Amino acid sequence: MSVGSKRGVCVYCGSSLGADPLFGEAADALGATIAHMGARLVFGGGGRGLMGRVARATMAAGGEAIGVIPSFLMQQEQATPEWSELVVVDDMHSRKQLMFERADAFVALPGGVGTLEELVEQLTWAQLGRHRKPVLIADIAGFWRPLLALMAHMRMAGFIRPELDARYLVAEKIADIPDMLARAWERAEGA
Repeated sequence: MSVGSKRGVCVYCGSSLGADPLFGEAADALGATIAHMGARLVFGGGGRGLMGRVARATMAAGGEAIGVIPSFLMQQEQATPEWSELVVVDDMHSRKQLMFERADAFVALPGGVGTLEELVEQLTWAQLGRHRKPVLIADIAGFWRPLLALMAHMRMAGFIRPELDARYLVAEKIADIPDMLARAWERAEGA
């Protein structure tokens, strides 16, 4: 499904590979999927871990990979000039702001504390009405189930009120993501 070259899909994920080989396979599949959608990958700019795999897979499938990285992480995350575009910024706040501006959707693959923080920030901004961009959690091998259970617990405990719900999509398979994003974009444009 082609969504046009103007769409940016921001992927949050680990700068390590994680313990399950399925995580790396999902990163490869997501990168190829983004390219086949006709979208651009927006990501953290590093060449390590899932971050590097999703970018390389996007480019190998003929897509664009736009990395955004603060200068202090260039060496640690092994930023590389092989990306379609590499934007070096001063700090994490600038990185996250630029990634937000270039994105039309956010997808979270497995990752660590940084991935969690980026995902939760987008959920918060959506909850507060700061954007209507889809936020999709790629629950590969059940990785995000504890977070999904926590979100349900917060709802039941009255901390996520119905009128301020944290809206997100959940995909267990990468193959489901293009249609889910396309439908979310249609809903957002029709509202």
